[in-house]
Amino acid sequence: MQQQYVQAGHAVDLGTLSGVKGTAPPVARYVTYDRLLRARLEPQNWLTYYGAYDGQRYSSLSQINTENVKRLAPAWVFQRGPIGVHAGQSTYSFEAAPIVVDGVMYISGWDGWIWAIDARTGDELWAYHHEIPFDTSLCCGNVNRGVAVANGKIFVVTLNARVLALDAVTGKPVWNQPYGDVRAGESATLAPLVVKNLVIVGSSGGEFGVRGHLDAFDLDTGQRAWRTYTVPKPGEPGSETWPKDGEAWTRGGANCWVTGTFDPELNLLYWGTGNPAPDFDGGVREGDNLYTDSVVAVNPDNGQIQWHYQYTPHDLWDYDSVMEHILFDLDGRKLLAHFDKNGYFFVLDRTNGQLVRVTPFGERITWGEISADGKVTPKVYPQKEGEPVHVWPGPAGAKEWTHAAYSPKTQMFYVPVQDLGAEITLRHREFKESIPYWGASVNVDSKDVQGFVKAFDAATGQERWRYRDDKPISASVLATGGNLVFVGEATGEFDAFNAQTGELLWQFQTGSGHHNNPITYSIGGKQYIAVPTGWGAWVEGFAPDMFGAPRGDALFVFALPE
Repeated sequence: MQQQYVQAGHAVDLGTLSGVKGTAPPVARYVTYDRLLRARLEPQNWLTYYGAYDGQRYSSLSQINTENVKRLAPAWVFQRGPIGVHAGQSTYSFEAAPIVVDGVMYISGWDGWIWAIDARTGDELWAYHHEIPFDTSLCCGNVNRGVAVANGKIFVVTLNARVLALDAVTGKPVWNQPYGDVRAGESATLAPLVVKNLVIVGSSGGEFGVRGHLDAFDLDTGQRAWRTYTVPKPGEPGSETWPKDGEAWTRGGANCWVTGTFDPELNLLYWGTGNPAPDFDGGVREGDNLYTDSVVAVNPDNGQIQWHYQYTPHDLWDYDSVMEHILFDLDGRKLLAHFDKNGYFFVLDRTNGQLVRVTPFGERITWGEISADGKVTPKVYPQKEGEPVHVWPGPAGAKEWTHAAYSPKTQMFYVPVQDLGAEITLRHREFKESIPYWGASVNVDSKDVQGFVKAFDAATGQERWRYRDDKPISASVLATGGNLVFVGEATGEFDAFNAQTGELLWQFQTGSGHHNNPITYSIGGKQYIAVPTGWGAWVEGFAPDMFGAPRGDALFVFALPE
């Protein structure tokens, strides 16, 4: 019996999905900006990177719940192994957040691959491959974190710093625009964000001494609408936080390499920025170095920065602040939450950037201290050439790029935590284009490490529960209306916890470490949990003792047995 699903007035025959090689149903044609605004009202779909503009990584789907999750089993597995010569050494890390639209899944992989998949069966509908030059300079692995969907197109960035639009039915290119200088070490790894008639993307490459930026392109034509640099040039606001003489600002970093969030009522994007360059040598960039390690609130219509908050001024530890800014409301106040690499949990008023609360969430924090009023006091940092110092957390942070989740049902945040330190030794380096510009040598701890999933009360910032692991937890968290929290472990387990108590309810060994973005969706009333698995991108930075561990490249999808 064939099933039909009706969305936005369009009937989609799910029975036609399987076996149609080379094309996908035209469901993406009906993904409009209006639907993206109301993505929370379509829990059967996962329409954008975090599931909705607010970044909460929460789904109200509840068919899979605390009572039956122990019965969860694989429904299908999609796997495409790397073939041939690749840019970079790490080609097994499957990090993307799948997008699901009315029974069709769109997902990106390593090395320029994008697929449309039957979300019921795992059958490939079409595939597109963008060739990546072998000599592309990559800091931290051959990875891509996902696609965006709107107006019948799939949008994706590539490692050689281009943004592509593909026809969602056929996978064929519609337009292709460069937005970074590959020769200088710029690249691109984030999932685009569609807002209004624009696709918004950020640059990568801070470790090569480039100047970070956000770019917006017209959805239909690919024409650039605006560019915003996140390191100000002389005379612009914030330029006083860089040396007056020299060219430090031209290679200052602050790359926007993870997807931002958006408040349509305030008409503001919230985008995190990366570390300054060089990462550890602050002597060549005296000052606070705006807008590195910050959140910038940006008007999506013109790219203008409305306000900012800097989490780690004059960063000397590689504490990027690119990770998610979760939008939530509490007691009538518009807030955002951010768990920073530096080990602190920030809550800001998202209308103006005012600090509401800052509390530690990392297990061991020795680099410095942040007081309740936001004052940052560095304590341990590289100061003398060739003299090592040891800090917690190391450059991978107390939480890497992988994302926390927020459940409006429990009013708790769920956070993946890494507890490992590193030894940093200052090494002065002259800047050379496309050559790593770290300013230090780094040895990350392989012993005395651990990881956690921690739950924090949204109203107080107090820890409510924790789950401890012998390895860092380096994967994104998913929260659901079934009172569940899902997350993967470095050793391959995919876990489900009781969202209220932290009790481990279910576990499945996927055969490869997790450094990924799980999602959930439903088709015909049946709920699925999808998680890409893979291991390989910058493992030496966040779990060096797992460097030789099994690494796969499979997308696992789970459901309750019939």
